[in-house]
Amino acid sequence: MSNIAEGFESQTQSVRYLGHAKASAGEVRSQLYIALDVKYLDKEQFDQVFDLADKVVRQIARFMAYLESHPDSRRISEERTEYHV
Repeated sequence: MSNIAEGFESQTQSVRYLGHAKASAGEVRSQLYIALDVKYLDKEQFDQVFDLADKVVRQIARFMAYLESHPDSRRISEERTEYHV
């Protein structure tokens, strides 16, 4: 999520940041195998989290494909908003 936020905040090359996010999700899947091997997770937990990570990778890939096929949609801007704390 941080990679995606960074890409949209920069308002340029957001597809590159989506690629970083996709790679990070791949790292999560790799770490899940380690967690399973050392019995930090049982098979049911592994399957559940792995499926979520896999879903995220597929969603990011589809979003990247969309942005690449619609170059005008790459620029995202936010109306001037005043935030109160």
